[in-house]
Amino acid sequence: MIRTRFTEMFGVEHPIAQGGMQWVGKAELVSAVANAGALGFITALTQPTPEALAEEIQRCKDMTDKPFGVNLTILPAIKPPPYAEYRAAIIDSGIKIVETAGYKPQEHVDEFKKHGVKVIHKCTAVRHALSAERMGVDAISIDGFECAGHPGEDDIPGLILIPAAADKVKIPMIASGGFGDGRGLVAALALGAEGINMGTRFCATVEAPIHPKVKEQMVANDERATDLIFRTMHNTARVAKNAISQQVVAMEKQGAKFEEVRDLVAGARGRVVYEVGDPDYGIWSAGMIQGLIHDIPTVKELIDRIMREAEEIMGGRLARFMTR
Repeated sequence: MIRTRFTEMFGVEHPIAQGGMQWVGKAELVSAVANAGALGFITALTQPTPEALAEEIQRCKDMTDKPFGVNLTILPAIKPPPYAEYRAAIIDSGIKIVETAGYKPQEHVDEFKKHGVKVIHKCTAVRHALSAERMGVDAISIDGFECAGHPGEDDIPGLILIPAAADKVKIPMIASGGFGDGRGLVAALALGAEGINMGTRFCATVEAPIHPKVKEQMVANDERATDLIFRTMHNTARVAKNAISQQVVAMEKQGAKFEEVRDLVAGARGRVVYEVGDPDYGIWSAGMIQGLIHDIPTVKELIDRIMREAEEIMGGRLARFMTR
């Protein structure tokens, strides 16, 4: 058994989290994570309305009696979603753990804290982690350059970012980006984190609501099979390498603006990838951890394996290096 401040604070058995993932963070995956002793998050904005989110939360409650949370990602937009209404749906549903991410979450953090909700804020830089700590969040998820989705613009990999953050952040911190097995968990703990957050690895599980062909593509891919898009727009995103991502990268090299690639990167196309199973239809997020994904286990099999590997490494392999 590995106990950390993270497991104690959030009432889970294992120091593993499944963070918010657009189109993927649904009740069937989140409940499986919770039932396996880790912390899962429903992705609020995957649901089309706050009312639909409340229904999804209840669906998850019907599938588990273990702790789980909701991710609320705040992004600047011309027509932003009704964040306050999604926030109210989370609070009114009795959720006590929230993962926030994105742009200026102070208003949401304050309101969640007022209602006794613990907040983990996801960030990609030490300065952002310290800012979130000052805002009053309970824990940090620090996201290294290896991650799927938005790694920030500093390009700092986890081997440096995690200990750099651990040197300064006082509240519990979990490590994100490039984690998928027991070796990664032990490494994260050694670097100063109190657990790991996994996204891509949970996508390649039986319970993930993703077409089997996409899961099989993740297994076939190696660590090089990602592209960084939106680099020229200073909004970098790491996605699975496919025909569309390669086209976007080529267009950016020619000076294309967002308006010129908008249709190619539309979220609706990425949703179709997961639903229909055509990995080349649109943009879909995947991290470099693909290179360490070799099977499609159940969530419980994956979590049990990670914990078994970590305990074996900590109790055996590493101990052999010690001399008296």
